[in-house]
Amino acid sequence: MSKQDILEKIAAERILVMDGAMGTMIQRHKLAEADYRGERFKDWHCDVKGNNDLLVLTKPDLIQEIHEEFLAAGADIVETDTFNGTSISLADYDMQAFAYEINKAGAEVARAAADAWTAKTPEKPRFVAGSVGPMNKTLSISPDVNSPGYREVTFDEVADAYREQMRGLIDGGVDIILIETVFDTLNAKAAIYAVEDVFEEKGVRLPIMISCTVTDMSGRNLSGQTIDAFWYSVRHAKPFSIGLNCAFGADLLRPYAVSISAVADTRVCAYPNAGLPNEMGEYDESPDQTAAHLGEWAKTGLLNITGGCCGTTPDHIAAIAKAVEGVKPRSIPKHEPVMQLSGLDPITIINAPSPSATA
Repeated sequence: MSKQDILEKIAAERILVMDGAMGTMIQRHKLAEADYRGERFKDWHCDVKGNNDLLVLTKPDLIQEIHEEFLAAGADIVETDTFNGTSISLADYDMQAFAYEINKAGAEVARAAADAWTAKTPEKPRFVAGSVGPMNKTLSISPDVNSPGYREVTFDEVADAYREQMRGLIDGGVDIILIETVFDTLNAKAAIYAVEDVFEEKGVRLPIMISCTVTDMSGRNLSGQTIDAFWYSVRHAKPFSIGLNCAFGADLLRPYAVSISAVADTRVCAYPNAGLPNEMGEYDESPDQTAAHLGEWAKTGLLNITGGCCGTTPDHIAAIAKAVEGVKPRSIPKHEPVMQLSGLDPITIINAPSPSATA
């Protein structure tokens, strides 16, 4: 049985649990500039502190240790430390030339951790999701208020950067491609376009997970789409799961989980923050609080996959895993095929008259 078949089988039987916040865990180690640089980049010409993806090259043991902490807590899926691993995002540190290497190394580190835990608990196989973040440039919105048509990047440039990232992740051995924290649907479309190209190029096909983030209580992403419209825009990718991450805590995110659960004819994944950040930018929601919210979501039939985003630790993941243990995963609905279109808002066209009937 292939890894993909095993993943499908487990997802049909129980709610899968993802890991928590890599960034939160890295911050706990209070790394200095020298830690980020390591020996290889000790003479790099600009500061690199904060480039968490670089740590897969300079402190891989630390990153593997963090993966293993989440796996020990009960995570079925760990995400690679490659959230900002495109050449476009890495250009902030003038490290765009290392994009492929960082993604391949990030996948290999997570793969080693997952395989070690699969060997320990063969009845509970572990999987690696290649983390593909939204990058630091947007295709839908001008960064210049005086020039609405201006864009810092083109669609082709974004797609090229994503192709390079996907190649590294796949060559490093990921099981899943996770296009996450989508704030601009057009960036996500470029990522989908890129991964389909790379699948064809390499003669492989992996499950794709897609996760949107809403930016305010109107329930829209930054490029203005509602959750329903977002789903209509990306459903052609036939993702293994669609869902939500980051944004607010689970209590405030719940209405949008209800929305996506109602319209999506695939699995729903949600991994919210540990509440909203406080004045210091830290997250105060306890593991029990986060788990109580997500446990209720699961019992209400909203979830197939869950986990945590910003502020969530192995303690949060352990509590979430316990809260959803034994809860039946959401039943995937079957919808009648109808025309579904989206701009900022969705539209469904049912029983439209044929051209001959209106002639």
